[in-house]
Amino acid sequence: MTYWTLNAIFLVVTVALAIAARLVRRRPRLLPLAVTVLVLFVISVVFDNVMIGVGLVGYNRDLISGAFLGIAPLEDFAYVFGAVLLLPALWYLLPTARRRSADRRSESNS
Repeated sequence: MTYWTLNAIFLVVTVALAIAARLVRRRPRLLPLAVTVLVLFVISVVFDNVMIGVGLVGYNRDLISGAFLGIAPLEDFAYVFGAVLLLPALWYLLPTARRRSADRRSESNS
């Protein structure tokens, strides 16, 4: 399995959850997501290159595309986009403490 295949699996699940969250919340705030992607991408470029450069992380050359940003393979940056989509989606989809307590109250009244 190549790193792109692994990324595709992760991103398909993430996009599905983001679409579900979009249906729950009608107006997503795109500017904060865009700023977050930009900041995390820049940080990832710097630190991924450092970690690879010092030998902390290595990649099987047969499983990467051969496209790089510095010495970091391009595949390494899919997780930035995945995290920026996944975390807000989970925030909207998972029940909050307020919702859980309201559900408990409605169950006890039934």
